[in-house]
Amino acid sequence: MATWQWDPSLYSGSARYYPRGRMPYPTALADALTTELGLDGSGRLLDVGCGPGSLTLLLANRFEQAVGVDADPDMLTEASRLATETGIHNTQWRHMRAEDLPAGLGSFRLITFAQSFHWMDRPKVASIARSMLDTGGACAHVHATTHQGVNGEEALPHPRPPHSAITELVRSYLGPTRRAGQGSLAQGTASGEGEIYRAAGFTGPQQIEIPGRVLTRSTDEVVAAVFSLSSAAPHLFGDELGKFEAELRQLLHDTSPSGTFSEQTRQIAIDIWRP
Repeated sequence: MATWQWDPSLYSGSARYYPRGRMPYPTALADALTTELGLDGSGRLLDVGCGPGSLTLLLANRFEQAVGVDADPDMLTEASRLATETGIHNTQWRHMRAEDLPAGLGSFRLITFAQSFHWMDRPKVASIARSMLDTGGACAHVHATTHQGVNGEEALPHPRPPHSAITELVRSYLGPTRRAGQGSLAQGTASGEGEIYRAAGFTGPQQIEIPGRVLTRSTDEVVAAVFSLSSAAPHLFGDELGKFEAELRQLLHDTSPSGTFSEQTRQIAIDIWRP
């Protein structure tokens, strides 16, 4: 793993693209957690690295209160806006890094990490999370890919977005090594979180699997998905942002002149860890 340090520009400029570009978590995810953990509207949820509240807002009505924390203030602005738009009033948003927890936030019935744990000091955060759980509480680690679907040969109602060509287009502007804030990730993000959780005093995991599904996507949504990535955040393109977007849109038009795409989403896996 290449040495990489977090910096505040990791998702700079991406927040406004995230809600539209990322495919939503299915209600089946919330239903599965509700069944497995016996959620009944009581207790509190802490979503760590919540972004614009994609998971926080899905789960909020299963708890008395849902708290989302994130290091990017623009993500929290989007989360607050979406909570207001959808009439969800039991949420609280806190601007902080996960490493700054517990920050006086109290204890929680469920703590979630959804596409966020790899950006953190994982041993430190896992240990803190364990200390913040109510008796009988759990952590849920959500394995998902929401910016794009899977490739395949099966017929879909519309063309798939040309993901490989999009990746090559990004590389033609930003270079072959994956960018991440002011640094890069030559080997990608960290894995092996199971060892981290166990070392922090968790047992498990118990795994829940949510099947993939076919979704319809527009050109604007696919463009937003690209800009929602830390590896293609708008600030990385500098003065060439407009040129890159024009080429991206042309590539998408060449693939689907109608501007409509189909995506087969990946299966979502949820690892439940208990102290």
